[in-house]
Amino acid sequence: MKKNILQGIALAVLFGGFLISCTAQKEALAISDEEKALFKTEEGGEQVEISDEETEYEIIIIDPGFFNWLNSIARPEGYYSQHFLENRNELMVITWNQRVLQPQRFDSNLYMLQIDYDPNIDYGYEVNYKLYNYFIYFQRKYNQRLGPFIPRI
Repeated sequence: MKKNILQGIALAVLFGGFLISCTAQKEALAISDEEKALFKTEEGGEQVEISDEETEYEIIIIDPGFFNWLNSIARPEGYYSQHFLENRNELMVITWNQRVLQPQRFDSNLYMLQIDYDPNIDYGYEVNYKLYNYFIYFQRKYNQRLGPFIPRI
């Protein structure tokens, strides 16, 4: 009898945890009207250049809504540590590059070019900040997942 009661309680706790996790995911993916409007931007805005003369590399993001999204929706510079940004970028670059190599499975209009990101190079805070935020913007705009984390702000 005690065993049945304990099993019932365990099932109730598991089910309750499942419901809470589903609710938390819905809230995390909520996209405001302001953010949706930026996603629909087709012209205007500035291209965002991510470059560093010391490492001689450059990334140019031409998605028209990203510049405005970065300046109005994204967390401000300094919110995340560089270590956090580097770890997340490394994971998302791996997924991104795998998808570029699989155009039969993933939209080649979304995943056009590989990103050459070496975790052994210190790209600095600004580069990691902008790259990370582009990945968040991209995931939210195109309803993609580039890793195990929910793309939230």
